[in-house]
Amino acid sequence: MSDYKVEMGKRLKEKRKALGLTQEQLAEKLNISIKHYGGVERGIAGLSIENLIELSNILGVSLDYLIKGESPENDTLPERIRELYLSCPVSKRQFFLECLENMSKFWILP
Repeated sequence: MSDYKVEMGKRLKEKRKALGLTQEQLAEKLNISIKHYGGVERGIAGLSIENLIELSNILGVSLDYLIKGESPENDTLPERIRELYLSCPVSKRQFFLECLENMSKFWILP
């Protein structure tokens, strides 16, 4: 049963590094110790559901992906858009989406 923690930790580490974040930064955002967060990535510690939700938002991944490694079947977002979205600071992601929505008005016919 604890194998899911090890696999989840691997996914967390991979996503964290892809976004250029440190363990310290994520621990701070989750209001947990660096030691605890390091344990999560090593698969020896867990997180509360609140922290899992927050972490999925920070990393831009679903809870299914975080916990079970499953991506949504309808995930057809082009990889470049996903990379750009994930590279945005969390505080700017809503603005990024609003920009895309506004640009879509130029190619959607009334």
